[in-house]
Amino acid sequence: MEHSATIDTRRSTFQVLIRRFGLPRLIIAGFLLLLFIMAPFVGANLTVQILNVINRFSWNAVLVLALVPMIHSGCGLNFGVPLGIVAGLLGGTLSIELGFEGVPSFIMAIVLATPFALLLGTGYGALLNKIKGGEMMITTYVGLSAISFMCMMWLLLPYSSPTMVYGLSGSGLRPTISVEGFYDQVLAGFLEIPVTADQSIPTGTLLFFALLAFLMWAFLHTKTGTAMTAVGSNPSFARASGINVDRMRLLSVIMSTWLAAIGILVYQQGFGFIQLYTAPNNLTLPTVAAILIGGASINKASIPNVIIGTILFQGIVTMTPTVLNSMIHMDMSEVIRIIVSNGMILYALTRKTEGLR
Repeated sequence: MEHSATIDTRRSTFQVLIRRFGLPRLIIAGFLLLLFIMAPFVGANLTVQILNVINRFSWNAVLVLALVPMIHSGCGLNFGVPLGIVAGLLGGTLSIELGFEGVPSFIMAIVLATPFALLLGTGYGALLNKIKGGEMMITTYVGLSAISFMCMMWLLLPYSSPTMVYGLSGSGLRPTISVEGFYDQVLAGFLEIPVTADQSIPTGTLLFFALLAFLMWAFLHTKTGTAMTAVGSNPSFARASGINVDRMRLLSVIMSTWLAAIGILVYQQGFGFIQLYTAPNNLTLPTVAAILIGGASINKASIPNVIIGTILFQGIVTMTPTVLNSMIHMDMSEVIRIIVSNGMILYALTRKTEGLR
């Protein structure tokens, strides 16, 4: 009897853990683990692949974190994240234009991006307050409109740095701009831990994300953060409690836009390039999918959702083409990457269950 009771208790505990973590996330995590196990057997260097996943996590984690404030306030998933990315791109390009180098270049990029993020975030938040209930549809149009508008402005703005403009005309920004000599690896190179001849653990970038994640967690536990969560959970109750619903929503949108601006600068310093024109559109769906895969819903998200989702999404997107290419000995990495990433995005956007909090 005691033995049977012990088995039932263990089974119940296991079921609770599965329910908390979420069966879909458990399946994805198991598949990722299987890819890591298979990597050495198909000729892929396991250490290098793990470092690739860690690096991609460090590049993308802040962008995923940027979605948390708007989710908490009930504004839904921020498909308008390109608006914040545009602010970060303006900050980064202006920092290079003004000739800043090294750590001051990165700091100035953040400083210069901040007013753009605040201005755009304020207008964005005011718009979303006018169309409560249809936020996610409107945010999609806002993101696409911002990208299309900036495609013209990157050609028209009076940049003159030879590092960025087209060589023949001397005007108009190139689609891809190297940040080498400016803020390339300024975070990743801080306290980095060398592992292989050309790869290391980006300690500084991970610490920077940890700092922002802690500040976000701390904010959500303040009086203002609790009010923001209350607005997202039950706007009518929040309004009856004396909370200014529109003000909380506006604050969340501004925070999300500013964090997205910081996130793209973190991405650039790790990746090594600024990508303009339609490139920001390539970050929208993967960012939203990552936090959904991590267990968030349209009105609840946590720091563990950000971390788990980013690791799972970036891990699968990184490992799947590597392992399959090594197995079939054909270069189909981009095709496989597109199939896997879009498949995960499709899954994430159609799921209705919630995971770990």
